[in-house]
Amino acid sequence: MNATALQAALETHKVPTRVQTALEVRQVAEPYIRRRAIRHLEKGRVVIFGGGTGNPFFTTDTAAALRAAEIDAEVVLKATNVDGIYDEDPMKNDSATLCKALSYRQVAMQRLN
Repeated sequence: MNATALQAALETHKVPTRVQTALEVRQVAEPYIRRRAIRHLEKGRVVIFGGGTGNPFFTTDTAAALRAAEIDAEVVLKATNVDGIYDEDPMKNDSATLCKALSYRQVAMQRLN
């Protein structure tokens, strides 16, 4: 939904866009195909990648970095409401603590997902 909302916002400003996703939702987006994405960019279109990688256990941030690498992007833009990983939801708990450094084991053991 975020990808299609961004597409709608850009298109109100006459910016040609395409949404591609690893998930099957042909009614609103094209399937992700690297060559097609590059071709859209060559034609001056903005390509918005949505829906993550289509694989479990990978964040949408991982998908953004992966797609950027695949198309040789010069920049990745990320918008978020928090400034890192917390031990609890900072929007629901004012005493949530920002974790300065974490290992994968700590994330799993503390269930920081």
